[in-house]
Amino acid sequence: MTFSGDTITAEITDIESGLQELIHRGYQFVHPCDANGEVLAVVGVRVHDNVVDVVRLNAEDDVVATRLPGTEEDILEPDVWLWRFTGDAVTALTELLALPDERIPGSLHLPETASKGCWVPGRGGTSKWLAAS
Repeated sequence: MTFSGDTITAEITDIESGLQELIHRGYQFVHPCDANGEVLAVVGVRVHDNVVDVVRLNAEDDVVATRLPGTEEDILEPDVWLWRFTGDAVTALTELLALPDERIPGSLHLPETASKGCWVPGRGGTSKWLAAS
């Protein structure tokens, strides 16, 4: 790991090391499934301060990483995002982990209050509240 100001840069060489670093940083994971129980994606979510960081791994070469305002209702299809990257898993995880960790005061007129969690889609069209720790 490399420290640069408020940013910690992890050296990601493969998907496994990237996912391990996300877990180390407090990401929680859900695995949305289709009606037959087949996993559609691996979704990691971390709520901190006034933002939500989300990574959705659809395939090794199809990953979407996003930083959202804490006020977004649907984290998988947000109306507003502060940062977004799409591409292969190793690059997406590296870019996501390189984001500064601190909250973003006044960014896009976000509320200064901290987010306490977010809704994530569950099985059968239900949603589950993912509380921030």
